[in-house]
Amino acid sequence: MNIGAPLKIFHESKGTIVTIEVKTGETYRGRMVETEDNMNCQLRDVTITAKDGSQSRTEYIFIRGNQVRFVVLPEMFKNSPCLKSSELKKHVQVKKPKKNNKKPTLVQSSK
Repeated sequence: MNIGAPLKIFHESKGTIVTIEVKTGETYRGRMVETEDNMNCQLRDVTITAKDGSQSRTEYIFIRGNQVRFVVLPEMFKNSPCLKSSELKKHVQVKKPKKNNKKPTLVQSSK
């Protein structure tokens, strides 16, 4: 099975600090430990931010792929060979960071 460019970059994020927002509005920021093709993932040393802004910490969390709204990856991925491919441009757009947020964001397009 051939996986698309967004999943390739998702798998490449193992070992890096990522931020994941889920459909319920919570965000999870931690070190990516494991990824799967269905976007299930495991994070360590996680900071959880609830919709109301309150924060808590946990050592480990498993996130179901079907609950992921979007993933914010480290800036180093803007130089990934996958991002240079024209195939990726069909699926993902790179948003320029806002002034107060220095990290670019990968957003899966609605196609």
